[in-house]
Amino acid sequence: MRGLVEAIGRRALFAFDPETAHGLSIAALKSGAPLGCRPKADRRLETRVAGLVLPNPLGMAAGFDKNAEVPLALLRIGFGFAEVGTVTPLPQGGNPRPRIFRLTQDSAVINRLGFNNEGHEAAFARLSSLPAARGNVGVNIGANKDAEDRIADYEIGIRRFAPVASYLTVNISSPNTPGLRNLQGRDQLAQLLSRVSAARAASARPDIAIFLKIAPDLHEGDLDDVAAEVAAHGIDGVVVSNTTLSRAGLSAPETSEAGGMSGRPLFSRSTAMLARMRQRLGPDAALIGVGGVDSAEAAAEKIRAGADLVQLYTGMIYAGPALPGRIVEGFSAILDREGAASPAALRDSRVAHWAAVPLD
Repeated sequence: MRGLVEAIGRRALFAFDPETAHGLSIAALKSGAPLGCRPKADRRLETRVAGLVLPNPLGMAAGFDKNAEVPLALLRIGFGFAEVGTVTPLPQGGNPRPRIFRLTQDSAVINRLGFNNEGHEAAFARLSSLPAARGNVGVNIGANKDAEDRIADYEIGIRRFAPVASYLTVNISSPNTPGLRNLQGRDQLAQLLSRVSAARAASARPDIAIFLKIAPDLHEGDLDDVAAEVAAHGIDGVVVSNTTLSRAGLSAPETSEAGGMSGRPLFSRSTAMLARMRQRLGPDAALIGVGGVDSAEAAAEKIRAGADLVQLYTGMIYAGPALPGRIVEGFSAILDREGAASPAALRDSRVAHWAAVPLD
């Protein structure tokens, strides 16, 4: 019966264009409607990483709740943490519509949103009003498209959200803001992380965890540079990865649309990058695996490839709001099957396998 209800709900949402459907999903979560079942509590799933204590290792990736409207509702449907944003200092409308495209036969999405959001003040006001015992809510920060000093926008974001965020993610990997990915180059990345670290030290929470979100389109030498600069500047970990410009393996007619692709076809490349980053950063750095997660088995494979935590977004577009609960319950079943005490016991067991998967 649950599967039938989900299928009907998906068909209803897919009758709308993707951006309208997304707005309806946010509105439904705001309403408090019972959209997903909270999974049974399993203490084995508790995960401790980068000073965070999470009830389970599954999170909602940035991009869904851009303006911090429904983080608590996301936690209620099973996520162990939610990452809001990307937020920029000033509100911006993003790129012209249409700018989201479903690739249904590929279980993928292409978007060229361009950091559309209501700005720092709106997100800060909402986060400030959350109860103290709210759960883990991270904030993904970005730079305005027309900023003269984009690094300064990240410094502003660190200082602004340190008092109200569980952790912060520095997003320099969106392909939809021209020139943003240039910040992943060694020299600019060193400047960015130096100034971000200084902003954290001067903030209200000098111990808040900071993650760096990278693109899946980097090459081996780029990964060397990222790992070196992350270690040199005391960044707590890396989110691997954002959307890709690659169209490899796609068959849907919307493949030619410009923007970043997410969803099931991204799983292999993003997981191969994740394993390479684990090899470079060693066992202590925190890694969040993102890209193509739409089942408990896919999430567990990210952990085997080196992830401490896992995030999803596109998978829920196709599977509906019951997906996080199913994945969390699936985690418990996997631990039973493999005789593992926790998800951390699975970590790194297939790093070598995934690190050997070609990136090109």
